[in-house]
Amino acid sequence: MRHTYLKHLGRALLCGIVLTGPMGCTDFLDEQAPSNLTPDNFYTIPDHAEAALAAVYADLRFMGGGAGIFSSNWQLLEAMTGTSTTETAQNSDLNNLYSLSLDANTIHVTNYWNGLYRVIANANQVLDKVPSITPMPEAQKTKILGEARFLRASAYFTAVRLWGDVPLITAPQSASSENFLPSRASKEDVYKLIVEDLTAAENAGLAWMDVTGRVNKAAVKAQLAEVYLTMAGFPLNKGASHYKLAADKALEVITYANANPAVINLFTNYYDVHSETTENRLEHIFMIQYNTLVAGNPMDNFYPNFKPVTFNGPGGTGSSVPTTTFYNSYEKGDLRAKNQEGYFYTSYFTNGSGAPFDLGAPYVFKHFNQTSAGKAGVAGTRQNNLNVPQIRYAQVLLTYAEAQNELGAPTQAAYDALKRIRDRATLTTPALGTFSQASFREAVWRERWHELAYEQITWFDMVRLRKVYNEKTNGFDSFVGHINPSSNQALQEKHLLLPLPRQEMLNNPNLKTQNPGY
Repeated sequence: MRHTYLKHLGRALLCGIVLTGPMGCTDFLDEQAPSNLTPDNFYTIPDHAEAALAAVYADLRFMGGGAGIFSSNWQLLEAMTGTSTTETAQNSDLNNLYSLSLDANTIHVTNYWNGLYRVIANANQVLDKVPSITPMPEAQKTKILGEARFLRASAYFTAVRLWGDVPLITAPQSASSENFLPSRASKEDVYKLIVEDLTAAENAGLAWMDVTGRVNKAAVKAQLAEVYLTMAGFPLNKGASHYKLAADKALEVITYANANPAVINLFTNYYDVHSETTENRLEHIFMIQYNTLVAGNPMDNFYPNFKPVTFNGPGGTGSSVPTTTFYNSYEKGDLRAKNQEGYFYTSYFTNGSGAPFDLGAPYVFKHFNQTSAGKAGVAGTRQNNLNVPQIRYAQVLLTYAEAQNELGAPTQAAYDALKRIRDRATLTTPALGTFSQASFREAVWRERWHELAYEQITWFDMVRLRKVYNEKTNGFDSFVGHINPSSNQALQEKHLLLPLPRQEMLNNPNLKTQNPGY
């Protein structure tokens, strides 16, 4: 954790400052330097509140930050799942993730901790300083505070699933703060704050969807559904009460979508999942925003290694590529596994737009931006502005199907939610009457693995379920003892949590005991 709330804040804050009126040379020389802005003298007008919130949104992009050669932070949540492997093998920290030998010094672990707590720190600034801004329209203030609480809750939701008990910081800190070196709060207390924050955001007057990419009501309700689903499983084991909460909250989104299919819906094809023209719309309930003027899309480590699939020609990436066993686990005829039509590609066009050539293996197409890279006969723009999905409507449907089934047996509504996912994949779904609660449960889990793959969701499913999809048997193994096909290594009990970063434990003795096994 870094106990500095304004680090990396300046540029986004200054975007909200408007300088007006005549200014002479003497006036200019007398101006306070922008670097002298502090939380106490900055938060004075509504534009400052908007700029501060923009800084929190900007901090979300830490997931795309670099983690050494041929690696990005987001690979933390992919490498350990066993659904991907590496062609480069040139990054020792990434190799440690793939081989399940990560430790407290692994750079991805440290970067995730720092990134999440930076989001939390800047959200805390907004929540602390914005309420006192006067004059400011109350609706605007409430909306900004709701967005900040969603962003803080989402950061804590990731942190508590990765490390378990974590420091719970809800106010700005300084070196003189009583809680400057916080101890770890219980998972129960962390989840309590998450639910409180999301409930407040739900009542903040947000629109159901927001094409600008800001937090919206559908995102809040979908995130609450996922939180309740997680609380129902391991490690809190809240069971039926929280499966009911998850089902009900997901159903609110589904009910709205059914009444407003032009606002929230599944895309009719998989290309729209990774198209710049459909960002923040329909299926994309919430995304991390990217634009090359500020930061370009960070998912290029999915590109094959030294194969000319973009305008750049052969590139040295390929540090996350699908395992053959996972790719082959898709059902025959599943459109998601069809070359260039689903979530994978096995051939492409030389330098993005030239002659077709075979790649010799499957690669992830889900984050491939054809607008930027090029496609058959069409040169790319070379500007990868593709956003990164965080919540899709497909996830909401599967969350509802799983949670509703856990209340006793698959209902028609749960079956319909599952069937919508399979219909788009051009798969036949057995009749409702052929399912038991147990068989429907695994059917939904399989769809989560195949539909939500490579979206940094699978690892969290593994942890909350204590189950892992076995591509060879098409069933599910217990988490502990499951052999990851990417490394032929078995998952251990200790892998259910990550180690706390070593430097954090050195800086803060109140963190005390390291997570078991590290």
